[in-house]
Amino acid sequence: MSKKLVIIGASGHGKVVADIAKKTGYHEIVFLDDNENIHECGGYPVVGRSHEVETINADVIVGIGNASIRKRIQKSIPERKMATLIHPSAVVAEDAIIGEGTVIMAGVVVNPSVRIGKGCIINTCASIDHDCNVGDYIHVSVGSHLCGTVSVDDETWIGAGAIVSNNISICSKSMIGAGGVVICDIKESGTYVGVPTRRINIRKSI
Repeated sequence: MSKKLVIIGASGHGKVVADIAKKTGYHEIVFLDDNENIHECGGYPVVGRSHEVETINADVIVGIGNASIRKRIQKSIPERKMATLIHPSAVVAEDAIIGEGTVIMAGVVVNPSVRIGKGCIINTCASIDHDCNVGDYIHVSVGSHLCGTVSVDDETWIGAGAIVSNNISICSKSMIGAGGVVICDIKESGTYVGVPTRRINIRKSI
């Protein structure tokens, strides 16, 4: 493992990523961000813009919460350079498969026969039970729980404190609201809230 890590995205999420990186053995941590007014993040320097990543000899991770942006940036970076970060307090089964660019935060539990794809965020104290299949660029938010044999497709957001019951499938680009309880398959992309969850329409302001 390289002793240097570049984090793309100097934000609150980036601070957490940097803390995990330090705890897992990275001795030098720097940020890249396209906002020229940001010069440091969590005490670490911002040394350039995101397009400069190829000029730095280091491991790389994308510290951006937005899934579509995270996907776009990560796909432009060679897989050989992508880091995967797991907080030392996380409990991850030996046979779990964790994709490149994924971050697993403090207090997370990942049980046996789980597959987690590329560029995911498995946030603080979330749990993913046995035989779950979590796609690429998914955010499993703080304190949310996937019960056994759940399948979640790409670029979905599971909100804070949400629960997904056993054997449920959730299609891509879905958003499960905070505290929602999913008890039926979700086959149409959209925003789902409540107990049990139901689809709602969100009007975009002009």
